Amino acid sequence: MRVSYQDGYYVPLPEGHPFPMGKFPALHNLLLREGLLHPHEVVPPRQADWADLQHVHTADYLNALAAGTLSDRAERRMGLPWSERLVYRSRVAVQGTLNAAMMALEDGVAANIAGGTHHAMPGHGEGFCVLNDVAVAIRVLQQACWIQRVCIVDLDVHQGNGNAAFFADAPDVYTFSMHGAKNYPFEKPPSTHDVPLPDGCSDTAYMEALTTHLPAVLDAARPDLVFYLAGIDVMAGDRYGRLALTREGLHQRDGYVLEQIHQRDLAAVLLLSGGYAETTAATADLHAIMHREAARVYGA
Repeated sequence: MRVSYQDGYYVPLPEGHPFPMGKFPALHNLLLREGLLHPHEVVPPRQADWADLQHVHTADYLNALAAGTLSDRAERRMGLPWSERLVYRSRVAVQGTLNAAMMALEDGVAANIAGGTHHAMPGHGEGFCVLNDVAVAIRVLQQACWIQRVCIVDLDVHQGNGNAAFFADAPDVYTFSMHGAKNYPFEKPPSTHDVPLPDGCSDTAYMEALTTHLPAVLDAARPDLVFYLAGIDVMAGDRYGRLALTREGLHQRDGYVLEQIHQRDLAAVLLLSGGYAETTAATADLHAIMHREAARVYGA
């Protein structure tokens, strides 16, 4: 399976910052060690063009991001300190998702070892999300006539408010979010289909909800392409999660999603989204479950 990745996905953050930036190189190295990824399958992205970003983000926001003139309030809302390297990192990660989408249309499945930054809004960054990679990729591919209809399957524990808001009036993009009902963001614009879950939701209850809703979502969406945002912050003990999935439950979730997509012969883009385990290594290992399940389902 081809993946998007380059060393620029990592940018240093201040000591004690809660975002696990080291998970990107750690996951890349783990996949290589396990033989789930081979060096020739890694496609390094360049920076996304500013013109492509303008399909989703406002000129004012992009200009402030480029010039480093974000207000203190905007930086706090973004959750990450501005730097030139952060802007570079954000642009290459967006291009990584766009590249992965094009590779998925060719190969059936592809991944970005980053992405799923679903809180970024047109006019601001939010929740550790600087730019909305999925929205940009969708609009660029639609304009180029590569795709028409899209389904976003967002299983991060936090509702994908950026995608829900941006595609609210877009009948060609079906947004599905299954998330913690009482978790961030506290204002949740409606997705096409939302499934709020209670705190402490277990493997059994989670899988009952997923198997009830996902098949109908995929059938109703009739997509040319599926973006799977496989956040691991649904795990018990996650710093920001509040749900209670076990490791086996995460295997069940990712395997089921990929089986449902594969059975319908739909192209799939696999993205990380959030995850805040106790250590960077543990976070990367949990993100690798999606790749392990993809190898099983797709026979790679």
